[in-house]
Amino acid sequence: MLANELAALLPRMRRFARSITFHREDADDLVQVAMERALGRADQYTEGTRLDSWLFRIIRNAWIDEVRSRMRRDQLFAPEEEGEHVGHDGAEAHQQRMAVQKAMSLLSDEHRMVVALVLVDGLPYKEAAEVLEIPIGTLTSRLARARDALQKLLLDETRTEACAFPTKP
Repeated sequence: MLANELAALLPRMRRFARSITFHREDADDLVQVAMERALGRADQYTEGTRLDSWLFRIIRNAWIDEVRSRMRRDQLFAPEEEGEHVGHDGAEAHQQRMAVQKAMSLLSDEHRMVVALVLVDGLPYKEAAEVLEIPIGTLTSRLARARDALQKLLLDETRTEACAFPTKP
């Protein structure tokens, strides 16, 4: 008998659920949860009281539970879109860093010092020339040659990796 009364209230339950969720699918899920709870706890319903009020209270409480669950889930987990590239950037940055370190180790000492002072530490050309006790013109030509050498070494490294891990056509 209670099942028939519940079925008769389905349109009203759905309308109420839509009014609090603003989303058709969420409302349908909410009505389903409420029906499961109502049927599972039918012994808690007091005869002679309004069945619709009891059901609306179940829907309201189920929605509160759902909202709280979503809030906890959002706190614990990043949105799905953020997970698309997890691990890629860190691994790629690490590989690039390793390639640059390897290329730097292959430079001559004078080129490595110029790159370290100007490109890594950010010293102005004049100060870097003073540190190395060389004319500024010498510093700029060494830096130009060091950049060319680094670029060539990094390009060769990229080509070597591409040959080591050929892609399928």
